[in-house]
Amino acid sequence: MQLVVARIGRAHGIKGEVTVEVRTDEPELRLAPGAVLLTDPASTGPLTIETGRVHSGRLLLRFEGVKDRNGAEALRNTLLIAEVDPDELPEEDDEYYDHQLMDLDVVTTDGVEVGRITEISHLPSQDLFIVERPDGTEVMIPFVSEIVTEIDLEEQRAVIDPPPGLIDDRAEIDSTRDDS
Repeated sequence: MQLVVARIGRAHGIKGEVTVEVRTDEPELRLAPGAVLLTDPASTGPLTIETGRVHSGRLLLRFEGVKDRNGAEALRNTLLIAEVDPDELPEEDDEYYDHQLMDLDVVTTDGVEVGRITEISHLPSQDLFIVERPDGTEVMIPFVSEIVTEIDLEEQRAVIDPPPGLIDDRAEIDSTRDDS
């Protein structure tokens, strides 16, 4: 099975290093020197990590065969993909791989069906479930513990406690104006 573990950003310096937007909770495992990663687009890879270091809070990688800024810049926006055993699970109990969450049924805490997870969007601030509703529309659900209260892989469902307005357009609005 394949997991996207990072996206290559801009070149850093003149010796072939690139900044990396990490998309894994296990960068020390997936992005270690010697790791061979597939790429999207496939024509740019596979890439073997030669060195890695953190600089000013950002991960910098250098790949074998990429020795200058031009080579590094040519890799910009490439997705790095690790081949992972499908039976492998994340180290922490409350962590999940995207493939474990895909196609889960989403229901509210009181049992109302919301839809099915069709995509997971990884944003800098948080991850979002893209949920397809029974009527074909989509709703985005932030994957935060305050909203996603339970992931039950055996039952293939995600239980949510959405705030007003998240899954419907009937948000409760408190007005401070006097209606008189």
